[in-house]
Amino acid sequence: MKQKLDLDTWNRTEHFHFFKQMGEPFFGVTVTIDCTKAYEKSKAENFSFFIYYLHKTLAAVNAIESFRFRISGEEIYVYDVINGSATISREDGTFGFSFMEYNEDFAVFSKIALAEMERIQTTKGLFTRTFESDNLIHFSAVPWIDFTSLSHARSFTFADSCPKISFGKMSVSENGKRTMPMSVHVHHGLMDGLHVGQFVDYFQDLMNG
Repeated sequence: MKQKLDLDTWNRTEHFHFFKQMGEPFFGVTVTIDCTKAYEKSKAENFSFFIYYLHKTLAAVNAIESFRFRISGEEIYVYDVINGSATISREDGTFGFSFMEYNEDFAVFSKIALAEMERIQTTKGLFTRTFESDNLIHFSAVPWIDFTSLSHARSFTFADSCPKISFGKMSVSENGKRTMPMSVHVHHGLMDGLHVGQFVDYFQDLMNG
């Protein structure tokens, strides 16, 4: 379900029109996430750490309204729920785009994610399914690289307003603290640094929970 945003009353309408006309309307930031407690919890309870932080990412995305905005033509729509499209790797070194429906219940979401990961790993090609809607985040993990910045391959002629969230290699300090870089790219017509900061803070709180 989605609802049209009233641009006549929205306080960022001028911002939307200004940034929407740009050739590259996305901006991105890279932050360091403390994942010590989340990693320890995943190991203690024997569930996938990747699925756990993907679930927390989606929980934070759904909690911050601007991350549920999507552009359609000259209008903005607000989705009730945002799902995940994560890149899933295969043994042959390739990957495929997945679709993982968000559920607040981690146990339910974990089953959905595991089934989709298995499906991707037993198929070939990049697009192994159709995507009927843009109520998604584009999600990826780059566990081989402890990056400090990240860019994305994009066609500026392709209409796209989905946030792109990526995680890098986990690092462990001498005192046992675990951290990961997180890159967040979003459409500036839909939000500003304030909203990205709200998302990052909320996500970190969830990882600490």
